[in-house]
Amino acid sequence: MLKLARPEILKIEPYKPGTSKLPGKKEVIKLSSNENALGISPKVVEALRAWEPKLSRYPDGACKALRQKLGETYGLNPEQLVCGVGSDELIGLLCHAYAGVGDEVLYSQHGFLMYPIYTLRMGAVPVKAPEKNLTADVEALLAAVTPRTRIVFLANPNNPTGSYLSKDKVAYLRKKLPQDILLVLDAAYCELVDADDFSEGNELVNEYPNVVVLRTFSKIFGMASLRLGWSYTSPEITDILNRARGPFNVSMSAQVAGIAALNDQEFIKQSKAHNTKWRNWLATELEKLGYKVYPSQGNFLLVEFGNAAAVDDHLRDQGIIVRRMEGYGLPTTLRITIGKENENKAVIAALSSYKK
Repeated sequence: MLKLARPEILKIEPYKPGTSKLPGKKEVIKLSSNENALGISPKVVEALRAWEPKLSRYPDGACKALRQKLGETYGLNPEQLVCGVGSDELIGLLCHAYAGVGDEVLYSQHGFLMYPIYTLRMGAVPVKAPEKNLTADVEALLAAVTPRTRIVFLANPNNPTGSYLSKDKVAYLRKKLPQDILLVLDAAYCELVDADDFSEGNELVNEYPNVVVLRTFSKIFGMASLRLGWSYTSPEITDILNRARGPFNVSMSAQVAGIAALNDQEFIKQSKAHNTKWRNWLATELEKLGYKVYPSQGNFLLVEFGNAAAVDDHLRDQGIIVRRMEGYGLPTTLRITIGKENENKAVIAALSSYKK
């Protein structure tokens, strides 16, 4: 008889992505997955069409051209960059390389669900530190550190709360953490931030050997289905990640699309401008309807509804899909992705007709 899987695997609650279809609805407004309302750059579409005849070829296992373009775009050493199948894969590789049975991996209370999932895969123990006002609390994170702590994950800005920590607070966290603990700054939403005191953390990588900054092409670049992310870290950790990853982990389609996306800075500017305008508009309109909206630096809003399940059902009746937050321990809230103008207005129209 086949032996059962390792017991720690059975502890994992599978990740549940946002719903994309509704029974009986041919067309829906999907605002459940934090996708770019403007889609992808036309330059990405052109690049993928040009690459199509070469799909039979293996990709460049080192992602050399993409890393070179990333280095040029962000002023980073390409030799300290590692590309992955979304930043998700890199989270998993870091857990694989630095956390084992009995070790602890620390993250904030409402942090990304993939942190505990990858931690449990390795037989390590996920530890949640309390947040303050749905924002990561540096002192609580430091208080939760034990001799078994190996990694601290900090999503900044955080999904699903939309909150962030300032550059100075993150620097303080790194300074106070023991030097043998890895600090991973998950900056998936950093291009969407408007706050003046924010930094994705590259300067900490330059100062400390044990900091990793994670980035993704899934959000502002609109390339969610192509699964492309990357890390910036010290040469030592870069070497470890390259040893741990698969030989052809990133498809050539994703690499080609990534280079094209970086070449279209105008699309990135338009995406950010659209997000800022409609994030502010949606927050204002929701507050006019009497709902509490948590401040957000991402492309979504976390909204307090009280009876969130009933509101979600009402929105679904109107063909609008948002994200319920029970999995994040926030059962009275819904997360609403910023959509196109008509989609955002449809949300407000639907909620205006909801009887509390």
